Amino acid sequence: MSDFLKKARVAEQQMRALFPATPLQRNDHLSSIYGADIWLKREDLSPVRSYKIRGALNAMGKALARDPALEVFVCASAGNHAQGVAYVSRHFGVKGVIFMPVTTPQQKIDKTRVFGGENVEIRLVGDYFDACLEAAQAYCAEAGGYFLSPFDDLDVIEGQASVAAEMTAQLGRVPDMVVLPVGGGGLSAGVRKYLDEVAPDTDLRFVEPTGGQSLRAALAEGHPVKLNQIDSFVDGAAVAQIGKHPFAVLKDTAPEKMLDAPEDRICTTIVEMLNVEGIVLEPAGALSVDALKDLKDEVKGKTVVCVTSGGNFDFERLPEVKERAQRYMGVKKYFILRLPQRPGALKDFLNILGPDDNIARFEYMKKNARNFGSVLIGIETTTADNFEALYERLDASDFVYSDITEDESIAEFVI
Repeated sequence: MSDFLKKARVAEQQMRALFPATPLQRNDHLSSIYGADIWLKREDLSPVRSYKIRGALNAMGKALARDPALEVFVCASAGNHAQGVAYVSRHFGVKGVIFMPVTTPQQKIDKTRVFGGENVEIRLVGDYFDACLEAAQAYCAEAGGYFLSPFDDLDVIEGQASVAAEMTAQLGRVPDMVVLPVGGGGLSAGVRKYLDEVAPDTDLRFVEPTGGQSLRAALAEGHPVKLNQIDSFVDGAAVAQIGKHPFAVLKDTAPEKMLDAPEDRICTTIVEMLNVEGIVLEPAGALSVDALKDLKDEVKGKTVVCVTSGGNFDFERLPEVKERAQRYMGVKKYFILRLPQRPGALKDFLNILGPDDNIARFEYMKKNARNFGSVLIGIETTTADNFEALYERLDASDFVYSDITEDESIAEFVI
């Protein structure tokens, strides 16, 4: 047994001081859809609704074992890592100074404060994470504190490996496949390092959001590189650069083991899991489940574990998630319609709509001394095929229209 395996198992036992093992649950809904034995490792059910508490506990505990005089721990985070550090700071009775960007939603700030209580101090610095991180590191050096990285730390990786230790014990057998979300790489590196020793035949798949493929970029270059641009929608996994320590574990990952999940498609998975299963997943937490859509031919008849890494979902985002899901499925579209400024023109247009077509948005302003006015119109329907019929009826009419649903420059401004 390797030293890493021993330490990961010790870390897993130490988690019991804070919380019971997160459930490993067979999901009948997904198993039926994919003709497989699908299990969910429910990290969204930890005390802080993510796996981040594991790495924070292991790293902080080891730091205190090395230097019991440590009193201040510092981190920079706008989400799950902050909450994990806050919870563990209160557990150990030390001070946690947590730097968050000024733009962090109030719900996340309040939750972090609840988890840490009097043991945490929250500092809001900078509009973006980079400025926040710089301020946290400067404060840490000045105060003589201990900086807790969210993923680029060997003790954090070791703590995240406790997910694999629990999972294999709960399943009672070796899974055929494990699907892991990738952000900074701490979780995926920890689980891979553990399973490489206890279950070397298990097929590991790594999923990144399409707009934040830092591991794929690092594999292409042979070392971690910073992405020029990321889509921050999957905020728990949209990381500009994978950590050097995680990459040291993942650097030989074969390209065919990598998957990317489109942000709008992830929204369909969030909505499905909420509506059908009553499971609340944040975008990063839905990555592994969403990837099953790309793995459907490979998982048939197999035992597959998907790690649902987090459930810190702000329900104020639900309208956006539903909107993006509908657009991805092709059941909601937006048009700019050129409407004649004459009585009955609107009625003529309404008669073109099908029985399942519903107007979800309508904005029109009559223009003086003009023959036509522009209308922004959003239409929802029951199946994507209905739009093909609508296009045919519109093309056969005298109405001039433009579908702006996929035009990012216009849609982002007006929708």
